[in-house]
Amino acid sequence: MKTEKENYFDLVYQVVRLIPKGKVTSYGTIANYLGLKSGARMVGYAMNACHSQPDVPAHRVVNRNGLLTGKHHFSPPERMQQLLESEGIRIVNDKIQDFEKHFWSPNEIKLEE
Repeated sequence: MKTEKENYFDLVYQVVRLIPKGKVTSYGTIANYLGLKSGARMVGYAMNACHSQPDVPAHRVVNRNGLLTGKHHFSPPERMQQLLESEGIRIVNDKIQDFEKHFWSPNEIKLEE
């Protein structure tokens, strides 16, 4: 039986899997989408725990200012930047350039009726 934390992590992973290549979102945006306004830290914990799941693109989740704050959980730490750059995102000093252009919100998901 899964704990509440594991179920929450699964919800986070479902959202992260929807982030298109070349786009990023923030920890807080995912938390807000899931109804936890102060849950950005919990989203961060979920991202830190997902590195054994290759289908979860954790590199596409950054802080609200476009900083690669999760890079230290990648091996090597430069891997997060490499993955983003391979998707056409330019990084300078650990910050995404043109952050607004690359930002994606789960609210953009169009559900089929």
